[in-house]
Amino acid sequence: KLQELRDLGIDPFGQKFVRSGDSVTLHKEWDEFTKEELQEKEEESSVAIAGRLMTKRGKGKAGFAHVKDITGQIQIYVRKDQVGEEQFEIWKHADLGDIVGIKGVMFKTNTGELSVKAKEFVVLTKSLRPLPDKYHGLQDIEQRYRQRYLDLITNRESYNRFVNRSKIVTAVRNYLDSNGFLEVETPVLHNQAGGAAARPFITHHNALDIQLYLRIALELHLKRLIVGGMERVYEIGRVFRNEGIDTKHNPEFTMLETYAAYFDFKDVMDETEGIFKAAAKVVTSDGKINYQGTDVDFNKEFKRVHMVDLIKEKTGVDFWKEMSLEEARKIADEHKVHYEPYWQVGHIINEFFEQFCEDTIVDPTFVYGHPVEISPLAKKNADDPRFTDRFELFILGNEYANAFTELNDPIDQRQRFEAQVAERQAGNDEAEGIDEDYIEAMEYGMPPTGGLGIGIDRLVMLLTDAPSIRDVLLFPTMRPEKETKDSKKGKKNKKK
Repeated sequence: KLQELRDLGIDPFGQKFVRSGDSVTLHKEWDEFTKEELQEKEEESSVAIAGRLMTKRGKGKAGFAHVKDITGQIQIYVRKDQVGEEQFEIWKHADLGDIVGIKGVMFKTNTGELSVKAKEFVVLTKSLRPLPDKYHGLQDIEQRYRQRYLDLITNRESYNRFVNRSKIVTAVRNYLDSNGFLEVETPVLHNQAGGAAARPFITHHNALDIQLYLRIALELHLKRLIVGGMERVYEIGRVFRNEGIDTKHNPEFTMLETYAAYFDFKDVMDETEGIFKAAAKVVTSDGKINYQGTDVDFNKEFKRVHMVDLIKEKTGVDFWKEMSLEEARKIADEHKVHYEPYWQVGHIINEFFEQFCEDTIVDPTFVYGHPVEISPLAKKNADDPRFTDRFELFILGNEYANAFTELNDPIDQRQRFEAQVAERQAGNDEAEGIDEDYIEAMEYGMPPTGGLGIGIDRLVMLLTDAPSIRDVLLFPTMRPEKETKDSKKGKKNKKK
């Protein structure tokens, strides 16, 4: 059909087309009129629309179709005696998936459906491949992720989810901007991986002949800006972790990190609650969501509970008591809690929380007071230095934010880094190294600071009821299709 259009003298990949409106605008403007009223207003109802042909029916000298644009779709009616023989021939050659332009007038069919009666019909782009079945769409989940453009064409729910993602990110930005935060950009390529416990991607810079790391966090550069006098900063950016892929993890994902001078972790709790409530408002009318069958009300005040108190409530174990590593291991053995050889008491406390408490949290809850051993960048609690002024936000058993009063003592920071190095030597390959440049920056003086990290993708998953992180990433990381097919062939051959 491509050649047939060319034989008709038609460019199958046409030029600019000026539209007068979109489908939603037309429905808002003309839906209220009756069929008879539209007939009377025909001269003043001229419109020009464009979009993708999603349905087509009719034989002989007339036909109907639905055209889809960014806002929705509207029906068109094409008659030979209205568009002329040449353009009707173009209409007959049009296929589902073609991008078309129509100029015409508004009318209603006998069934009352608002439609555009075409006076001109042009093909703007010829589709060379058939669309997936309109009633079933893309049934193969892998294909949805691999060919997101087809998913967006055929699946309105998916399309709306990504529109909402943009609205959520905008709402987060607006909240922070209105509270005096400055958005900044920091390097993606780092001399040293730091700011989180994760395995980095490693690359090589040819001109400088040095090894570089794709960032695993935004933290350490942003805190350098706090030292430099930028009192409230944030960044929304991609970070990269060379780890597993599952429903909650993708090797590259979007993080929000904020830092505010003269804040402590309690101020950051207020900030975090404000961010989540602002984001929820743009995707719901009442601040309430349903995630995978469970209701969450963001209008309520978020709960706040110390990690040790929650463990005691769920297990009866009281980690407020001072205890040796041997005593902590004994308690872990009694409760069948696993621990690694290099773990200290704080690691065991955290494992108790993850095993017995995490999944029990439903409503938005700030869990604070993490052990110092698992919080190398957080300030120790003034009343009990075994714990830190750190919190995580949990909703429906999942962590959505991590924050703390930042450690601003360079001597303590060096000791924490050294403890991380010892962990790495003992077998934890995700432990951090010593960032000498960051310590030097701290030695110039960093004010008391509250820091926050939120995974944007998980936030979008929660607010759009998406079961997998791949559902909120336009182009998630996938194994190349050829390798996937070869792998499947290999498995079949083995079975034979």
